[in-house]
Amino acid sequence: MSKKVALVTGSSKGLGKVIAQKLAESGIKVIINYSSNQEKAEAVVRDIQELGGEAVAIQADITDQKDVEKLVTVSRETFQQPIDILVNNATGQQPELSLEEVTWEDYLDQLHFTVKAPLLLLKEVMKPMKENQWGRIINIGSEVVELGNSDFSNYVTAKSAVIGMTRSWANELGKHDITVNAVHPGFTPVERHGEVTETSAGSYIKGLPLNRLGKPEDIAYMVRFLASDEANFITGQNINVNGGNTFGV
Repeated sequence: MSKKVALVTGSSKGLGKVIAQKLAESGIKVIINYSSNQEKAEAVVRDIQELGGEAVAIQADITDQKDVEKLVTVSRETFQQPIDILVNNATGQQPELSLEEVTWEDYLDQLHFTVKAPLLLLKEVMKPMKENQWGRIINIGSEVVELGNSDFSNYVTAKSAVIGMTRSWANELGKHDITVNAVHPGFTPVERHGEVTETSAGSYIKGLPLNRLGKPEDIAYMVRFLASDEANFITGQNINVNGGNTFGV
């Protein structure tokens, strides 16, 4: 994998940061994409470089066509090769809203990150993937598509779109040896969740067969596997990584 380049959107912090670090540990050159926090993005790059990996931080609003074009162009100029692996991880705010409160604009806010951004990025990276007859698209969904959380329909609806999008892309791109899969994490505390303990999350943990909260590494290891040659014959799959929370659904 040392000859591959991966773009991980929203990777200056949280889940994306750990995904980028684990990919870099496998020798993959990683693009740390961020929206506004350059300091955090560059800190991730330094962490990767200190461990012998290659990374670069590139700012871009991935919901904007011109920014996406710039992101892919700068990446190619930096590494002198195209992007081989695309991890659609970035997300925005996730307000919990009742049906009385939620608006169509709230739905669109979620769809911009979950559907529009991945589409814009795919259209920029898929041509060289097709030419090379190799590519990996990994979408990050959520277990909420199985749980159907109340007061959260804006987010649940957008993440549900990931399922069909992943399957359709997999069908269309398979003939080019481009695999498309989705990873659906369970509740995995990161910076934006604040202080979360096993005690404070007790009601959630109680329903999990593995009886613990997820860690960002749990998700990152699955992403890294799907990006590898070991996953050559896996495509169109929606894989829950949530301690068994939805295996009966």
